[in-house]
Amino acid sequence: MDLFIRVMEKELLMAHFKKTQGQGCQIDHQQITKLERCLSLLELLLLHRCSIGINMATSSSSQLSKVVKRQYMELPQGDKVQVMYIWIDGTGEGLRCKTRTLDSEPKSIEDLPEWNFDGSSTYQSEGSNSDMYLIPSAMFRDPFRKDPNKLVLCEVLKYNRKPAETNHRLTCKKVMQMVEEQSPWFGMEQEYTILGTDGHPFGWPSNGFPGPQGPYYCGVGADKAYGRDIVEAHYRACLYAGVNICGTNAEVMPAQWEFQVGPCEGITMGDHLWVARFILHRVCEDFGVVASFDPKPIPGNWNGAGCHTNFSTKEMREDGGLKCIEECIEKLAKRHNYHIRAYDPKGGLDNARRLTGHHETSNIHEFSAGVANRGASIRIPRSVGQEKKGYFEDRRPSANCDPYAVTEALIRTCLLSEDGDEPVDY
Repeated sequence: MDLFIRVMEKELLMAHFKKTQGQGCQIDHQQITKLERCLSLLELLLLHRCSIGINMATSSSSQLSKVVKRQYMELPQGDKVQVMYIWIDGTGEGLRCKTRTLDSEPKSIEDLPEWNFDGSSTYQSEGSNSDMYLIPSAMFRDPFRKDPNKLVLCEVLKYNRKPAETNHRLTCKKVMQMVEEQSPWFGMEQEYTILGTDGHPFGWPSNGFPGPQGPYYCGVGADKAYGRDIVEAHYRACLYAGVNICGTNAEVMPAQWEFQVGPCEGITMGDHLWVARFILHRVCEDFGVVASFDPKPIPGNWNGAGCHTNFSTKEMREDGGLKCIEECIEKLAKRHNYHIRAYDPKGGLDNARRLTGHHETSNIHEFSAGVANRGASIRIPRSVGQEKKGYFEDRRPSANCDPYAVTEALIRTCLLSEDGDEPVDY
């Protein structure tokens, strides 16, 4: 059936091509309509067969015909542009979005108007005073509606124009500007797990577990890689959008994957990772599954999910930079509790399920560092130890961390030399 669908899609595309190119050939419009209807029916049958085959709950929206949608998405939109505003909700990890029409394509953030939303419906305000402001902060191409339409990541301000409780971008940007001359670079390794809408891991047996961990990390083959189509779709969508995604791989637990974003300088790290997460959620929505950033989605002898953060400055990257790296690690050792609180949206409670000292993690209660040690809080790559320059990896941040909070904490401790359990108010 899969091959038959591909053949029909080719026939349909050729018919549309002839119609749009005006090749002087006789177009049978009734035949095109029949092909579209038949292809839509076959798509639904295939989706139903797949859902039965893997015995996993998928969303009803994923079973809507993409062929029917396509005929509307191909309609011209004139000079108007659709701009999707994206923001972080009151949970500190959930994303929300809504779209508005602009009269022309925005060329920069300055071309985008502020907007507002009902904060009482996003865990961000009370109903009696619910207006919140969306402040456009970073703009990307829209891989779903395509050019000239845009995705816009926004900061959230309360009714009094002060930052919302989960708006960590404002303070992150401030400290990044304070150390701009040191050129802080970040790279974040975002792990996630693909689940059905019922919370069951994608591709896992309905009553039981897959084989033990071992063959799945960077695995190849239908019995080892669960959900590669989703990963590839997300990768390409990020590249189209302009997200600085630099790689992807299957992770240790089946149905768990990772993508990497970076190197990004300063505030752009948080901007690009949040938009990459948004795109992943939207891609999974189209496939009818869920991307989970839970740090420990499956209890027991299964790996958790983190967001390992690689960090360097200009001095670290130059000859002799290892000395600077070691000085930063000494500062981090004295401020472990502060970083644990900053590294997940629940102040360390989520990470406590993951940082057990097992499954390639450190113990949440102890700080440790080492060369090529994936069981340490801070890992110095072996190549860095040999070349005496480069970067270090903080392995403590959880998969659902706020990258603004993580990168801000690293700057405060390593470059601004803060100590104690509370950040300094500049």
